[in-house]
Amino acid sequence: MTESTQVAQELPERSFGWWDMWVSPEDDPRDDSTLVGERAVLTGYLRNYRLTLELKCSGLDAQQLARRSVPPSNLSLLGLVRHLTEVERYWFRKAMAGEDVPELYVREGEDDWDIDGAVADPAVVEEAWQNWRAEVKYGEEFVAAATDLGMNSPDGENNLRDVLVHLIEEYCRHMGHADLIRERIDGRVGQ
Repeated sequence: MTESTQVAQELPERSFGWWDMWVSPEDDPRDDSTLVGERAVLTGYLRNYRLTLELKCSGLDAQQLARRSVPPSNLSLLGLVRHLTEVERYWFRKAMAGEDVPELYVREGEDDWDIDGAVADPAVVEEAWQNWRAEVKYGEEFVAAATDLGMNSPDGENNLRDVLVHLIEEYCRHMGHADLIRERIDGRVGQ
């Protein structure tokens, strides 16, 4: 048996159709139809991509969430949750609020512990989602309290508008990864 034949036999059957969307259109929590004005557009798109992360991970157990995409990649959906937690934490707490907070997923000699430490343990999964939700909440509250999207970070190197655009870009890039990882797990293709 060739390697490509063996890999093909291990893959889930690809499935796509409106009948097999992550959620039915009427239940989809993402909405950009009423976004008017710069703040609403930026925060609305970021909210929708955060919701997309949750949708792409929904219904999976710890083993599936920790499953790596394709060797030699170390990416997994759980690793993406942990990575995006660090992204949210860095940009809102450290860069914009000037807080001196430690990284959540740091290990001596492990540069990618947010990704590499994503193991198939229900407690690790629960902690990752709790941390992610806490950082998202902090970011939402920080933005809501800001009177001007042009506000600068304490060091003057960043402004809130740029940070929001960067987070949208970061989520967009990783939702592409999440699409492929999810398809590798169970054949589902995202909307």
